[in-house]
Amino acid sequence: MKLSYVLATALFVFMGSLAFGQKALPSVEVKTLDGQTVDIQEYGKNGKITIISFWATWCSPCKKELSAIAELYEEWQEAYGLELVAITIDTQRALAKVKPMVEASGWTYTVLSDANQQLRNALNFQAIPQTFLVDQEGNIVYTHSGYVPGDEYELEKKIKELVQ
Repeated sequence: MKLSYVLATALFVFMGSLAFGQKALPSVEVKTLDGQTVDIQEYGKNGKITIISFWATWCSPCKKELSAIAELYEEWQEAYGLELVAITIDTQRALAKVKPMVEASGWTYTVLSDANQQLRNALNFQAIPQTFLVDQEGNIVYTHSGYVPGDEYELEKKIKELVQ
């Protein structure tokens, strides 16, 4: 009996560790910058690798990260067929600054708003920038908090692992 308990516990821990690396993207509604409601799972279940990056207009590291990725984005789209979704956590009042900033920065990816922070709460993180890598089946396979120059190359390594 003791051996079966040990084996059952080991199996439970092993299966739990597998599940931890494959958390499904939750079904949470966010808004486009034009006010349309979309479920974030639409982006996670599109058959593409998806990068979801949380940011805000007042967050310098966020803007640096998104600009660094912007320089590589077209190349990544061609090489990996991926999509990037930048989700601002700016409040409803600060949303007016988002569209002009995106246009001035030349970011060509999809920008959504989580002004009510429902998605942020569902994904349970505090600091931004917060980046999630979602596989072709809609599972979160990698997450990273903060930004220092060069983090985009670590992200690319994780992307390459998904296409091999």
